[in-house]
Amino acid sequence: MASFSEKLKAGIKRTGGCLCVGLDVDLDKMPKDIPRDAQGALRFCRSIVDATRDFAAAYKPNLAFFESLGTSGFEALELLRQSIPHDALFVADAKRGDIGNTSQAYAKAFFGLLKSDGLTLSPYMGKDSVEPFLDYPGTCSFVLCLTSNPSSADFQLQELKNGEKLYEKVAKTVVEWGKGKKGEIGLVVGATQTQHIKDLRALVPDTTFLVPGVGTQGGDLQGVLKEGRSKDGFGILVNVSRQILYASQENDFADAAREKAKKLVNEMKAYF
Repeated sequence: MASFSEKLKAGIKRTGGCLCVGLDVDLDKMPKDIPRDAQGALRFCRSIVDATRDFAAAYKPNLAFFESLGTSGFEALELLRQSIPHDALFVADAKRGDIGNTSQAYAKAFFGLLKSDGLTLSPYMGKDSVEPFLDYPGTCSFVLCLTSNPSSADFQLQELKNGEKLYEKVAKTVVEWGKGKKGEIGLVVGATQTQHIKDLRALVPDTTFLVPGVGTQGGDLQGVLKEGRSKDGFGILVNVSRQILYASQENDFADAAREKAKKLVNEMKAYF
């Protein structure tokens, strides 16, 4: 079985960019002709996937938007998974993290049943909350490290007694957890934190970064690509959600999404 990194590299070579389309489906922002329910959300997401499949190396549904729809939302998520092209990665944005058999159950749900290629996790409860996810070959567990939200500094930028920032401690520690495991460890690194990405990349030169925050949140795409690629020149997924999903709220939304994805990938091509 190919590793996550190998599948990512193949996706970047196929599309020419490292675009991850975030499927953060907000019912209120969908075109007016699409029903405001789980079936409408599925229809909307499938249209986005079909329109962007030439340009997306990965897709990342945010599970909160599906969970908020109840049982029908979970069913829509499973059907959406089946609609993702075989040569594109599927990253479940779930931000889970617990200990013991709870983590084992989460891992089985996302990697075993849903067949996700990647998953976002919180490292706050320590090594035993992440280890069960590393038993699945071909997957990547993306641990929250340096996020793009304004209040990330409440914890992540705090300085330890040795002068190290907390996010740096997280990065070095979780990368050690992943050594020798079947699955890989990656890091979630916000695009609005460009000033820190260079230093973080120097700490963990081979680790895959999942980078949200480009587009609506104001992240610097060129800075991210310049500083964030791994030592082999790949190892990065740049997630863009609202800028693509809601490029138009009219019936041409899929065509508009395609054009936005195409534009972003054209900007990325100079780096790959």
